[in-house]
Amino acid sequence: MLSFKQLVRIAVPGFRLMSAGPARLVDIADDGGIAVVTLQRAPVNSLNLELLQAMNNALDDVAKNKPRGMILTSGLPTVYSAGVDINELYKPDLKRLQQFATTLQDVWKKLFGFPFATAAAINGHAPAGGCCLAMSCEYRVMVSGKYRIGLNETALGIVVNEYFMDTMCHTIGTRQTELALTTGKMFNVDEALQVGLIDETASDTSDAIEKCKRFIKRFDKIPPSARTLTKLRIRQRPLENMEKTREKEIVDTLEFAMKPEIQQGLEDYMKSLKIKAST
Repeated sequence: MLSFKQLVRIAVPGFRLMSAGPARLVDIADDGGIAVVTLQRAPVNSLNLELLQAMNNALDDVAKNKPRGMILTSGLPTVYSAGVDINELYKPDLKRLQQFATTLQDVWKKLFGFPFATAAAINGHAPAGGCCLAMSCEYRVMVSGKYRIGLNETALGIVVNEYFMDTMCHTIGTRQTELALTTGKMFNVDEALQVGLIDETASDTSDAIEKCKRFIKRFDKIPPSARTLTKLRIRQRPLENMEKTREKEIVDTLEFAMKPEIQQGLEDYMKSLKIKAST
């Protein structure tokens, strides 16, 4: 989850289009048997219910086609995903908010436990939920530039939810995760590479996608069933922990959103946006 300012502040080559989510929020293209899933909810791919539903459906569609692997990227030029959309939290309809929280869990579970090889082509900023989407993939390539990636919730007075924590621990280890989360660390590209938050850098989106494809092709001579079972066994504990805590996570989300100080902060910031837009 981002600060109110980050949520709003902060081109993929022409692959053959196969299918799309509602309102073309998510595109799926085939590139030699590798599915390229592109998020394209302008301006910053903020995660609202509709985008998450489109992602959920896209992951199902990709899995049915049994690809060689999948690449998750963004159709926006400078942002991968800015995390949760503040409109889902401001004066929320509790039924919709519960559906939002549940769908976010479902997307994470499907992506983290995806049976085929996955890679993230990170072509811009990836704070909070955007970082978690990237970490849920097996391999991450980030475009060089003045971009940042990380889970910065603690710096904003928010406790990171447990499955986001588990995902970062799985990616960079418990010690580095503790340091990053307790300080709300946002890594630049070089720092992310050094700590293992990303695996490679790229010059642009096309280069990032090519490097993701190269990673996926490593497994062409590996028996698929052995690779899948190995991956899922390594990822078993975070997936099991999600099942144990998912109801509590939803309750915590609802309670957080309804805190008067949170609602007041959202309202104040939205008013400031209207004033800024009118000047």
